[in-house]
Amino acid sequence: MATSSPPQSALPVSIDDVRAAHDRIRDSIVRTPTLISRTLSEMTGATVYLKFENLQFTAAYKERGALNTLLQLSDEARAKGVIAASAGNHAQGLAYHANRLGIPSTIVMPRNTPTVKVTQTEGHGATVILEGDTFDAAYAHARVLEGERGFTFVHPFDDARVIAGQGTTAIEMLEDVPSIDTFVTPIGGGGLISGMATVARAAGRDIEVIGVEAELFPSMYNRINDTDMPCAGDTLAEGIAVKEPGAITSGMVRALVDDIVLVSERSLEMAVSLLLQIEKTVVEGAGAAGLAALIEHPDRFAGKTIGVVLCGGNIDTRLLANVLLRDLARSGRLARLRVRLQDQPGALYNVARIFDQQRVNIIEVYHQRVFTTLPAKGLITDIECEARDRAHLDRLIAALVEAGYETTTVELA
Repeated sequence: MATSSPPQSALPVSIDDVRAAHDRIRDSIVRTPTLISRTLSEMTGATVYLKFENLQFTAAYKERGALNTLLQLSDEARAKGVIAASAGNHAQGLAYHANRLGIPSTIVMPRNTPTVKVTQTEGHGATVILEGDTFDAAYAHARVLEGERGFTFVHPFDDARVIAGQGTTAIEMLEDVPSIDTFVTPIGGGGLISGMATVARAAGRDIEVIGVEAELFPSMYNRINDTDMPCAGDTLAEGIAVKEPGAITSGMVRALVDDIVLVSERSLEMAVSLLLQIEKTVVEGAGAAGLAALIEHPDRFAGKTIGVVLCGGNIDTRLLANVLLRDLARSGRLARLRVRLQDQPGALYNVARIFDQQRVNIIEVYHQRVFTTLPAKGLITDIECEARDRAHLDRLIAALVEAGYETTTVELA
């Protein structure tokens, strides 16, 4: 990882590029706030400032790099239009600003892209083409169309203009909070952290730059550390689930970034839930990765003044509901208890009385008589319930056991 800052001229993006990008785009994007979270600071042992990029019009920082690229196109390139391969925030950011500037845009997406993402992108004025079953297939088709129709391909991260645009995030953070001494930044392809690290190294003081990847997709970690961990799985942080980081960004990360940490799915879920409960803000899994790092590696960041980018807020509502319910279950506020009963009148009533005595609310009751290894007169009952906290739930379980009921908790993964 980075040991010293190389000359700006040795890298494809300089601080002057990022400053020029900021001057270019600042009037056409949201100047999102950078605010301290006192509660998260107390929880993590660091001073935590959050940059609310989920408040951009398309709910993600990707607008910055897309707009910076569009504004540098020639008149001829503008007339022919732009193309990208993306099923996420890059598609919407590029489509929105291209439409605003009167530039035709085409977005190639895999055929299995959720309908809501296709609709949102088309709503920003783009022509959407569904091609292939994977991102790689969509990407290959986009490059074919680029050559056939003379479009300008706008890469989601591996482009100096895009990197400079993303780096404007750090300029605003340091203008708002000059005391930040550590950036904790999600890494997918590496565009955001490359731009932010460029700003950090030009700050005239030591600012540590730490990248964060989901442990299921440690692609940049592999590239920088010469490891070969697998990149696969259903991660909540789909926005940074990149199997191959960029060539440009890999070089910049190697030169400028101090460290990369990996975070678990459980930490990502907890971070999404905490941001909604504490900050009252909706953040997607990738956008919560910075906070997940503080949760999972508290000793690494204790005592530091940290800037975290909430880089996106586009999360499916059903997925968000699932994350919140799972977090309630892990905290003991929701639980499913499996209670063994005798199949006779009054059995369920007597169990329910204990719930009443302990003031625990019953939400659902599931009887299982047939598909069980118990004798024919045996009965398993799963009871979903709501407690105040883990201690309250533990008191209920103790009361059930004391009354002679075999009771187990159905645990989450």
